[in-house]
Amino acid sequence: MEELLTSLLTPLNNFVWGPVMLVMLVGTGLYLNIGLKFYPFRNWKNAYKCLWQGRKHQSTEGEISPWNALMTAIAADIGTGNIVGVATAIAIGGPGALFWMWMTALVGMMTKFCEVMLSVKYREQTPAGNWVGGAMYFIKNGLGPRWRWLATAFALFGITAALMGVGGMVQANAIAVNVNSTFGVNQWIVAVVLLVMCLLVLVGGVKRVGTVSGKLVPFMAVFYVCLCLTIIFMHIEKVPSIFWWVVTDAFTPTAAQGGFVGSSVMLAIRMGVARGVFSNEAGLGTAPMAHAASTAESPLVQASIGMLDVFIDTLIVCSMTGFVILISTVTPENLALINNANVHAGDPLWSSGVNGGLLSAMAFSSNLGFFGEVGVTISLTLFAFTTSLGWSVYGERCAIYLFGDRAQTPFRIIFSVVMASGAVITLDLVWLIADTANALMAFPNLIGILLLSPMLFKYVREEVAKDSRFKI
Repeated sequence: MEELLTSLLTPLNNFVWGPVMLVMLVGTGLYLNIGLKFYPFRNWKNAYKCLWQGRKHQSTEGEISPWNALMTAIAADIGTGNIVGVATAIAIGGPGALFWMWMTALVGMMTKFCEVMLSVKYREQTPAGNWVGGAMYFIKNGLGPRWRWLATAFALFGITAALMGVGGMVQANAIAVNVNSTFGVNQWIVAVVLLVMCLLVLVGGVKRVGTVSGKLVPFMAVFYVCLCLTIIFMHIEKVPSIFWWVVTDAFTPTAAQGGFVGSSVMLAIRMGVARGVFSNEAGLGTAPMAHAASTAESPLVQASIGMLDVFIDTLIVCSMTGFVILISTVTPENLALINNANVHAGDPLWSSGVNGGLLSAMAFSSNLGFFGEVGVTISLTLFAFTTSLGWSVYGERCAIYLFGDRAQTPFRIIFSVVMASGAVITLDLVWLIADTANALMAFPNLIGILLLSPMLFKYVREEVAKDSRFKI
């Protein structure tokens, strides 16, 4: 059965993450930027000001503060993609892949702004008092009954991704594997602890998820960035040349060396865009479900705050991981794990042929020893757990859309159990399901944004005219 599903999903996954998807994601972002005169670049400072002043200016609608809404979205964004995804992009696409991650983020800020704007504008309050929004609601309420099938498709893909994919099982497995490797803790013990912690948080609903995220996300982000900056400052003389290397390598093929098989420009673009979107989720339609519960004074304010999570996730956190990997060299201790005759001590670590989480772990341990290994394990554990919390909100909102408020409590219990189970099973097929469901969410979301874009452009201009803090 597993082989059959894998054979069916693999070509679908290759298609949904192929050129069509990448063109849709980047093309939609460019179109929206042109239509709104590159709004993010003109207003990002004002967005930060609104974030800090969010407690002073709030509406009576919504459930969580603008700050907690952003932290919940960032909690879901900052996850294994920031550590494992960046390593995969560089190991396959070369250093230039990091540049294309940056470009995807700059374009994606506009996409995130628009999807949050629509989600807050078209949100609803359920009979139980939940403020719900997202692609399924702006498609249903903005495009009308004829498009309900598209909204339903988004919700179904969202539940699949939350339960079986990137939201739960994948994150739990990443936690269990790394904690077992670093500290020797049995994976069943990790599963039980995750189950209890998840239930304790989720029983309080989106308000408790927002509160926990509001406190945990800033701490984990600062901890990880400080860990990375420690390594970067140890090799500060290399930083200018590495930055220039990333930029130039984005436009030239990367030759094979050591364990690296070489990369074309197109492969660098594909890996950079795909891993960038996987990390910051711009265009997938996920984060707007958290932002839709915000008490921000207007959709414009929350949308402006919402676009900041792309900047924080990719241009800050992913860049930290990328520079640490590119700075690092192979140590004698690494050679036993690499096991490649073409790789020698002192060679660049990124081209050793090692991929994914192992590459990131080696980069930190080769610079900071056991402290680096412990640091990256703690970071990955926090990143993965908060990602699960954010995705629990997304999955719950999709479940409420499909089945009403009665689905809320059962979904929380099912999510907690399914998430914990990911700690003790192999996940090759689940990773494939996760990647595919993630991409499939993007199609309804992007179609909805594009069809609503004429109205959206007009609405944004009207809202900017009312708020002197912003300009267009």
